[in-house]
Amino acid sequence: MSEYTPIVETITGAIVLAFVLGALANRLRLPTTIGYLVAGIIAGPFTPGIVADQWISSQLAEIGVILLMFGVGLHFSVKDLLLVRSIAVPGALAQMFVATLVGTGLGVLFGWSVSAGIVYGLALSVASTVVLVRALQEHRLIETERGHIALGWLVVQDLVMVVALVFLPTMGDALNLSDGQAVVGTSSGGLIATLARTITEVIAFVAVMLLVGRRVIPWMLHYIAHTGSRELFRLAVLAIALGVAYGASKVFGVSFALGAFFAGMIMHESPLSQRAAEESLPLRDAFAVLFFVSVGMLFDPGIVLRDPLQLAGTLFVVLVCSPAVAFGVAIGFGQTVLTAMTLAASLAQIGEFSFILAGIGMALGILPDEGRDLILAGALITFFANPILFGMLDRWSRTFARSEPVPADVSEPAAESFPQSALENHAVVIGYGRVGQVVADGLQKEGYPFLIIDERAETAEILPSGVEIIVGNAVNPDLLAAANLPRARWLFVAISNGFEAGQVVGQARKINPGIPIIALAHSDAEVEHLVAHGATFTVIGERETGLGMLGYAYGRPVILAPSVPAEPQPAAIPQVRPST
Repeated sequence: MSEYTPIVETITGAIVLAFVLGALANRLRLPTTIGYLVAGIIAGPFTPGIVADQWISSQLAEIGVILLMFGVGLHFSVKDLLLVRSIAVPGALAQMFVATLVGTGLGVLFGWSVSAGIVYGLALSVASTVVLVRALQEHRLIETERGHIALGWLVVQDLVMVVALVFLPTMGDALNLSDGQAVVGTSSGGLIATLARTITEVIAFVAVMLLVGRRVIPWMLHYIAHTGSRELFRLAVLAIALGVAYGASKVFGVSFALGAFFAGMIMHESPLSQRAAEESLPLRDAFAVLFFVSVGMLFDPGIVLRDPLQLAGTLFVVLVCSPAVAFGVAIGFGQTVLTAMTLAASLAQIGEFSFILAGIGMALGILPDEGRDLILAGALITFFANPILFGMLDRWSRTFARSEPVPADVSEPAAESFPQSALENHAVVIGYGRVGQVVADGLQKEGYPFLIIDERAETAEILPSGVEIIVGNAVNPDLLAAANLPRARWLFVAISNGFEAGQVVGQARKINPGIPIIALAHSDAEVEHLVAHGATFTVIGERETGLGMLGYAYGRPVILAPSVPAEPQPAAIPQVRPST
């Protein structure tokens, strides 16, 4: 006998549909978010077939909002923003102001209230960080100056949206909607009192987080980390994210989103922030998917036929207005046409914050259903259009690189971010984690010249003086070439991602077919993968740890069959384990 289990049915149906359609979107080289939104549309009440429980979906979406905002705070870097603040801060503010102003005007033309127009315009003014990061990574722009400016621009947008989410409930309390017109339901004195109370509550919350949270949260993480329990650490991260968000709402009256953002931002200051991000990622991704599915369930596809002019106005703001302002600001600040075009393409889409803002606006009775549907339709269309725009940008970049004098630091990614190393007969160490640091220390003690390749810019701050570093992803062949790999003596691949390590090994083997490549692995399957891509010698970290323990117990070195291919090894790499 079947039981009525709406929560199980909702979660199962949403995840299965999102998986199928997300995989299809990925196959078509589109953002997976499109698949999740389409899954919601299929499960929603406006399409035939499956109809999921919208109330349960909305509650699950709240957790998705909390974890999304927690992730934004966890990766928020004041340092990265300061590097491009001269253009990102004024540029983002100007672009958001113009887009919001145009959106507000369109909302009034549509017959909505001014407050609804403001919410609508603000939702159209902010781009999706998820979509932008993926586009920059795919086109190898993430470590370029253009990429840094675009990301800094979106950080400013995120901060503005966090502030907007704080004051939106105040707007909803101060305005009563009647027949589509905004009628002031309180006196000006009452409105000022409401704003003052909100500001006081936010200041109190921020003060508590800075004075107490900055000490308690890192201490708690370190305490749990020392227990050695990965399960408890993961639970601590989620408890902090959800607990701070809920407590901020109940005690200080601020939104879940702001509480989660500050929890992530405070945790970012801890040395364990990277591990916290990794541990929370699976659940954050799962609930983010449920959030996008729940948003899709609210979308009525019929609006494309009912309101084509309003939809055209929405696309005008996103695809024309915001990119045009960004382009003009970049040129006005002395950037190249190529940088301006990159910014324009980056902002020609809307995403997560738009959905969050639309959902809160509807819950407060400010934004009409039509506004939400227009925002969702605009997001779907611009998600489809954005990869096409970046493809066009690739072609334009080659054209402008030939047709105008572009400074070396803003032309092609390799020339911009990866200057050629002058080292010869040196070692190249990829990854400066625990294994990479051991390798680097050993090379330095023996007097061998070497350079480090690592994705984290902060690695440069902890390297010994005089050690050369190239910041970026070693999968990029231009980056490997910049390490002067053709004249290198050894290549050490000390990154934990076996799939990515295989790509690095394959790229390196193409650049220098004869270089000895020593790679880190974590399983026999990874060994086979690395050897198939050209690794000369592989080491399984866990196996070496076990052999070291046996060696201590036996009082002599223990050497088992090495994780290497069957053919003889090059003499340049002695396969001898020291007996120390």
